[in-house]
Amino acid sequence: MNVYEGSILTVDHADTVARYLVEDAGRIVFIGDDLPKQYENAQVVRLGDKALCPAFVDTHEHLASFATFNAGLNVMDARSNEEIKQLISDFLPRCKMKIVIAFGASPYSVSEGRLLNREELDAVCPDRPFFMVKYDGHACIVNTALLNKVKERVSMLRGYHPDTGEMNQEAFFAVSDYITSSLSIPDLVRNIQKAIDYLASKGIGMVHSVSGVGFAGDLDISLENWLSKSVQQGFSIRVFPQSMDIETALKRGLPRIGGCFRCALDGCFGSSDAALNAPYYNDPSNYGVLYYTDETVIDFCKRANRAGLQIEMHAIGDAAFDQAARALKAALDDYPRDDHRHGIIHACLPTEKGLNTCSEYGIHLPMQTSFIDWPQEPDDYLNSILGSERAVMLNPLRTMWDKGIVLSAGSDAPCTDPNPIVWLYKACNHSTPEESLTIREALRMCTYNGAWASFDNVERGSLEVGKLADMCVLSENPYTMNAKDLLQLNVEDLILSGTSYQKQKQSWITAIARGVLSRAKG
Repeated sequence: MNVYEGSILTVDHADTVARYLVEDAGRIVFIGDDLPKQYENAQVVRLGDKALCPAFVDTHEHLASFATFNAGLNVMDARSNEEIKQLISDFLPRCKMKIVIAFGASPYSVSEGRLLNREELDAVCPDRPFFMVKYDGHACIVNTALLNKVKERVSMLRGYHPDTGEMNQEAFFAVSDYITSSLSIPDLVRNIQKAIDYLASKGIGMVHSVSGVGFAGDLDISLENWLSKSVQQGFSIRVFPQSMDIETALKRGLPRIGGCFRCALDGCFGSSDAALNAPYYNDPSNYGVLYYTDETVIDFCKRANRAGLQIEMHAIGDAAFDQAARALKAALDDYPRDDHRHGIIHACLPTEKGLNTCSEYGIHLPMQTSFIDWPQEPDDYLNSILGSERAVMLNPLRTMWDKGIVLSAGSDAPCTDPNPIVWLYKACNHSTPEESLTIREALRMCTYNGAWASFDNVERGSLEVGKLADMCVLSENPYTMNAKDLLQLNVEDLILSGTSYQKQKQSWITAIARGVLSRAKG
């Protein structure tokens, strides 16, 4: 039994701030301002200037991909291609990967204003296959050694550019499939363990993982599903298979389906293929790409909704957002459900009509506030492709919130670093100031609403009597801070079921590894 004394940010329905929280056997047994006598002899953790809040929830992450790229070379902070080449040269001698993986390259954050090309990659890495993924996770650059291995798979696909080595659209997905299918189970398990450790260090206790990105036999879906069952008393994983075949979810007993890749309705702004209702500002002939017809998306949504599945789909441009809203509305008109918790991921450029549909039909939005003022996709670039009038309408958090739409927070990792402190800061300091949230609203978005989005709010998401003691210790109380100073916050500990993550991880990590390997062998 532990008594926590200090600023207890419950994020309950009334946003109560209490003085005491008592945890016993992994559950919260008391919240209040006056400690009952029965707990007076319990061990007391005095928070002082620190604060206790619910554990954070990442509601959109590609866990297996993040784990894979997290084990490779992150070039996201590089500010020139020369710096990236030096990072690669320094990384190669210590890299044991059969295929060298780098992630985070952006033409908009380097001084040259372009991606490295195949010839430049060959100069720094001539002998080993090299796979450098663009920051948005929708394109890559390959060197000649890798191109020779995948050429037959991708040469007839849209997005194949052998001259520069850039692969996007369908060609990128095919190259990604080749990379992930080459990973061994032990390597993948080890990488996921390291990724979970990293997420926990940021205060994240639950992740909604969108899976199914080319691993043989959808290994990542099965593996993450096994992991989610193995760590239920620790780190929580909720798996969304990225498929439009509802049997992919049903045969595994999963209650949800969706994500990006096969459930992406369009591309992204970084490749100028997010689907728009009006053409791109810098290219009147380009409306982006809708990957599916309305008929295909509506049919998928109707089948999944009738099967009782929760649905999520990727939509970045306004045309894709409208398509997603239309399809979910059609499915719910066909087969009404009171508590479906369907969602539209990203929702970067929503329309008023689509938002009104979301409000009326209870469709929630897993947002990525890290996309706001994003160095990899800066405002001047967005203005150049969308026009300033349209760019200022991106990620309208306040508009969405005031319509009563449930917003949650996700990283889209590996596209952005999964850091809830950054989510809070960006939500409260929007580049369009009138679209900012309050600190209390932003904390709810990053905690309770995330648990709600996967039907976990009965057990998690707020600090209330009877719930699991899944909590974060913050370096100070964000409610008393100026929104401009939120980046000064630090996560000092993650507590899951009443126990510090660091203390309990070794026991269940060992159990996971044994269980996963035995299942794989079977």
